[in-house]
Amino acid sequence: MILCAGEALIDMLPRQTEAHEAAFAPYPGGSVFNTAVALSRLGTRTEFFSGLSTDLFGERLEGVLMANGVGSALAHRSARPTTLAFVTLTDGHASYAFYDENTAGRMLTEADLPAIPETAKACFFGGISLAVEPCADAYAALITRADDLGRVVMIDPNIRPGFIADETRFRARLDLMLAHTDIIKASDEDLRWLLGDEPLPILAEQLRAKGPKIVLVTQGAAGVTGFHAGGDIHVPAQAVSVVDTVGAGDTFNAGVLAGLEDAAALDKSMIAKGLPEDVLRAAMTLGVQASAITVTRAGANPPRRDELG
Repeated sequence: MILCAGEALIDMLPRQTEAHEAAFAPYPGGSVFNTAVALSRLGTRTEFFSGLSTDLFGERLEGVLMANGVGSALAHRSARPTTLAFVTLTDGHASYAFYDENTAGRMLTEADLPAIPETAKACFFGGISLAVEPCADAYAALITRADDLGRVVMIDPNIRPGFIADETRFRARLDLMLAHTDIIKASDEDLRWLLGDEPLPILAEQLRAKGPKIVLVTQGAAGVTGFHAGGDIHVPAQAVSVVDTVGAGDTFNAGVLAGLEDAAALDKSMIAKGLPEDVLRAAMTLGVQASAITVTRAGANPPRRDELG
């Protein structure tokens, strides 16, 4: 089983009414929520932890988890509102405006954390939950616990600079998380924001020096490159007609984790020693295949395993 811990929110996606008026339609989403749904659709047993609201949006989020076979018994529920993310699409690429103050997800504290189930082989963290307080401090504590218990830890910081109120504090907390992380996925933009404008192989090695054994760098249409102790692996992107990129990176994360689970490679000692190149390549390829389908659909709508061909 894989535990996904992080935000669940409502993406308000741009639509047009029958009267041709601009409008926004609510869709369940959030980086970690999307990854959990994608994992379950790929056939991996998945549990989800976050702060979920008891409001109508929270009920909708929980309903989607249930419909997709994702367990939500560990979630902390409160009457605080659900986070909303208003999405703007430019040539299919999404940008976000978040409404997150005093929400059920953001106000999560360390006291609300669950015990990590014995059946959890890996724990995944990411998204805006790692950037805002107090929940970011709670997730940092959960990452430390997962590492101490010998669980594989994967994170995707999914950095949104406009959402980071205290950059110094964010960077310090992320460094703490990285020290307990086995796998990190970062876009090339994330990597350059974190470490500067050096060539990607240099930046990836700088990131590996902070703790992760595997650094996966997504580069949009240029594909993804994985950096590990044995060198680097590149998997090209698939040529598809892009509707929008909402949920693409989240689906890639799910594909990687599902692929490692397929190979019985969600093992901390195996990753520390260095995974066989064919195992890592296969997991990355599954991530690319799954995300290529997601971008052909409106919103975060990841594929099921039998859609991959």
